[in-house]
Amino acid sequence: MRVLMLSTPFPTHFTPMVPLAWALKGAGHEVTVAAQPDVTDAARAAGISAVDIGDRFHGLDLLQRHLPPGVRPLELMGPTPPEKMAGTTKLWEIHARYLLDAYLEFARDWRPDLIVSEQMELTGSVIGKVLGVPSVQHRWGVDPLSGPSRVSARNFLYSAAHRLGLDGLPDPDLLLDPCPPALRHPSAAPGAPIGYVPFNGVGTVPEWLRVPAPEGLRRVAVCLGHQTLVLNGTGLFQAIIESFAGLEGVEAVVTADPEFHEGFGELPDNVRVVEPVPLNLFLRDCDAVVHHGGANTTMTACAFGLPQVVLPQLVDQFASAELLAAAGAARVLPEAAPQNDPAQVRAAIADVLGDDRYLKGARKLYDDMAVMPSPARVVADLELLAA
Repeated sequence: MRVLMLSTPFPTHFTPMVPLAWALKGAGHEVTVAAQPDVTDAARAAGISAVDIGDRFHGLDLLQRHLPPGVRPLELMGPTPPEKMAGTTKLWEIHARYLLDAYLEFARDWRPDLIVSEQMELTGSVIGKVLGVPSVQHRWGVDPLSGPSRVSARNFLYSAAHRLGLDGLPDPDLLLDPCPPALRHPSAAPGAPIGYVPFNGVGTVPEWLRVPAPEGLRRVAVCLGHQTLVLNGTGLFQAIIESFAGLEGVEAVVTADPEFHEGFGELPDNVRVVEPVPLNLFLRDCDAVVHHGGANTTMTACAFGLPQVVLPQLVDQFASAELLAAAGAARVLPEAAPQNDPAQVRAAIADVLGDDRYLKGARKLYDDMAVMPSPARVVADLELLAA
């Protein structure tokens, strides 16, 4: 079976599909990713064949140009309310219309038996209907975006689909959802479960990680992603780092690209700043995670059964944070002012470490995820679908 994978041009949109790609390859199927270089670089690094379609996208440019110096998006715009969620995905409707012809040309030549797209990639179902092969969409994790944006997408892509002989934007034949029940967004259409296998990129285990944390010392991972720092997040990191001062018996491991380290200033004795390390390599030795609510980080922290402090910054991160809090697995600081206050961040960290309710909520999410069918088991369903 030949499987074509498609993704919008952010590597983090693609990486949730990597374990399924590995499972398909392990079952003897041929997998190729067709995407812009932003994604094909990540695919090749993960050992998956890829074909470049179009130029590099440079997605963060769209946000950077509107930010005053030193101001991050949350400080400028505030949290994204549910009623504005659909408008945040307009970019991917435009992206689909411009890339559809190029994707379709490649697909006609390569002749896939199955098409798998991530949740915001809208051309896969169109190409599947045109070629007469089934299409699958794979969610990143918590998905407050697809439902609200679907009506807009149907209108925007109607003419493009109609010119290809379709009645409009078709739905995928199968929707794969890695979320445990407590994290499924109320606006998200029901999907078939697929177990979440943590994959946060490739990397080398550093020397410091080979030695477990000393007995009685609780280690907290701080990971807010590359995007948060690029979008003027240095001040936020400074507040988080300062929040660990005075927390007895706690060690913080802060991941950040080296070019930002100098801007963090003097570090408390219990804070270590390191170059980015894939989270799945070291969360097993952590007691909690401080993060931004990104889909991959959220799902990885849940897969390790860890309580969380969530400081959402953009779009769907607020919904992820709210659902984590409702599940009893996280403390959330949803606005810029408390996030910038080391005392409030310190109190949230102390709370999730000191109150067993958060660990109990996190373990419930872990248990629910552990019984979901693995990607290897889902491959059998995809074989039947393609047949």
